[in-house]
Amino acid sequence: MSLSPQLRDAAVRWIADDPDPRTRDELQRVLAAAMAGAAGAVEDLADRMSGMLRFGTAGLRGPVRAGPNGMNVAVVRRATAGLAAWLARGGQRGTVVVGRDARHGSAVFATATAQVLTGAGFTVRVLPGPSPTPVLAFAVRQLGAVAGVQITASHNPPADNGYKVYLSDGAQLAPPVDAEIEAAIAAAPPAISIPTADTATEVDVTDAYLDRVARLPRGASRDLRIALTPMHGVGGAAAVEALHRAGFPNVHVVGSQAAPDPDFPTVTFPNPEEPGAVDALIETAERVRADLAIALDPDADRCALAVPVADGWRTLTGDETGVLLGDHLLRSGGYADPLVATTVVSSSMLRSIAAAYGARYAETLTGFKWIVRGGPGLVYGYEEALGYCVDPDTVRDKDGIAAAVLAADLAATLKADGFGLPDRLDELAVAHGVHLTEGISLRMEPAARDAAAAELRSNPPPGWESELPAPDVLVLRRPGERLVIRPSGTEPKLKAYLEVVEPVADAAALDGAKAAARSRLDALRAEVRRLLGAR
Repeated sequence: MSLSPQLRDAAVRWIADDPDPRTRDELQRVLAAAMAGAAGAVEDLADRMSGMLRFGTAGLRGPVRAGPNGMNVAVVRRATAGLAAWLARGGQRGTVVVGRDARHGSAVFATATAQVLTGAGFTVRVLPGPSPTPVLAFAVRQLGAVAGVQITASHNPPADNGYKVYLSDGAQLAPPVDAEIEAAIAAAPPAISIPTADTATEVDVTDAYLDRVARLPRGASRDLRIALTPMHGVGGAAAVEALHRAGFPNVHVVGSQAAPDPDFPTVTFPNPEEPGAVDALIETAERVRADLAIALDPDADRCALAVPVADGWRTLTGDETGVLLGDHLLRSGGYADPLVATTVVSSSMLRSIAAAYGARYAETLTGFKWIVRGGPGLVYGYEEALGYCVDPDTVRDKDGIAAAVLAADLAATLKADGFGLPDRLDELAVAHGVHLTEGISLRMEPAARDAAAAELRSNPPPGWESELPAPDVLVLRRPGERLVIRPSGTEPKLKAYLEVVEPVADAAALDGAKAAARSRLDALRAEVRRLLGAR
């Protein structure tokens, strides 16, 4: 691949407009290598210059590197200028809260964000040091802010960082706001020309957040030994303190993963869902003979649970934890006409649980931007990807720390009666049927992926009832089975979400129902793979 004059000129213009000398030098070195014909340099430059990092419903996310298609000060300045312009057009000129995690570049990006917002005339309050994302979401509502920005890439690989925006209601962006802000970003001036100021002030809402989280538990028992890992992220200290304040002092943190470390040295991928990610947690849990093991993702908005069983440890799926926490909240009572919500790709058991308690139920598209907008009276929402909103009046997003406290309360309550979380899952299965779910991701080039998804939407397979809750989402249903197919919005993958439901006559029939459900799920998986592989 040869260096074109257009690519060279675009790089030169970006370098001239970059206010950060470090990334100016970085891109200059890449350009020099490309001009010298170094192997792979032109491809590297072309990728960096392939367009602005897209601003979606979760804001920005991408590799920390120079150029418009990366996370750097220039991109952050222009994104913030666009956000400021959009807020100003709507007459929102109040406070904006800025927080950050401990990833590479986070401190610099948070400073750049605060400087542009203050330069645009906003009052900016900055959280002190690295903070969990739920604390930023809490701060937006606590301070009556018009918006909040958290610099984080959540559970992405170590090379990435991101820019997440919350609106004045404390929730993530939802269409069409994301597109409006992206248009404002495109209209922003070069980064070097954007006004900045250094008048932001620090604010610490951590105590208020922890006090609120500590009031979540509903039970009286506190006899529970907990193992916990923040997975090299920023949630460890806050989670331990939240558990202590809630009455759970017996918490053992995985030492090798306790301190924030942007390189995530002990995990291949810093996501509790990934194979091997919780190995160190399980080792610690076994060593201290814990009753419950808790893994937070790096920005502490997601939470995974594991429990001891007869032959070792069992990691709960997101759906299992989701229905456990939803049932626990509704069982505890105290709500007037409550609503619970989950997504079209999560277990449908929550619908049955809600009906049993006389609660309302909403099924939304994937993402907490939809879950927390599921309707009035929302008291709980979850998605299968380890996200749980257990106190929507306070944090209108997933909150791994609050979920951990509520899970500890449930585990301690059950332990006091001689039971564990698997026992409660069995109880729910007897009452509502065995619900098994599974996700499948097939890697496909974007064009082939989109064509396959479009063909399935136009010509769904026979024997299924179909619906289209969104243009890119196909839901197929037949008695006791559900299949959801959608293209990934961030990866070259086609995703399928499977669910089978097997009725249970009584407790004595539970083992047989579980076996039947597993057999049906195996058959459905094979059918789905044939279906997708043939298109």
